[in-house]
Amino acid sequence: MNPIIVIAIIIIWLYILSVLKRAGLHAWRFAWGSLGLFIIMMNTIQPLLTVPLARCVAAMAGVVGDITGAFTSYFKYGIIFIHTGLTSTTLLIDFECSGIIEIMAFISLLAFFNVYNFSEKLMIGIGGFCYIMLCNTLRIIMICLAVHFWGMDAYYIVHTFIGRIFFYVLTVYLYFYVFTKSQIIKMKV
Repeated sequence: MNPIIVIAIIIIWLYILSVLKRAGLHAWRFAWGSLGLFIIMMNTIQPLLTVPLARCVAAMAGVVGDITGAFTSYFKYGIIFIHTGLTSTTLLIDFECSGIIEIMAFISLLAFFNVYNFSEKLMIGIGGFCYIMLCNTLRIIMICLAVHFWGMDAYYIVHTFIGRIFFYVLTVYLYFYVFTKSQIIKMKV
């Protein structure tokens, strides 16, 4: 996207945030701020972080692959080479498999969640980032092991359904713990 357009969007976003803050419209500020930050990060930071995150996921999954011998990770390229008996399959860790969307959604919501102070948000953000990376890596390992043991026929089911359900259940747990539970605990009566 054109840098001038991005800067204009950021200025408009910041202006509307200030208006919502002055008006005391906290829910609207949370929604506008989170959505805007997510869109801004997807246009500015996402292109820079997708490849390093994909490589990191491939490297972390590669540890299990080395232990089990089921697959080999070429983390410099974000590729996993799955051994499936007589044949082999290559799995590319790309934009969607890197976990970047989920990480940016979490960071965007956390940034405008008023229950925590700045240092708490920083620590929770780092912890949430690590947790999402670990959960995503476990999903990739699950896919690789399924393809190794059951062949390419298992890929579609495990990647599209089982892996996503696994990942999103763990993500919902994170969201409950960070957002819902903390809101209830710190709620003023």
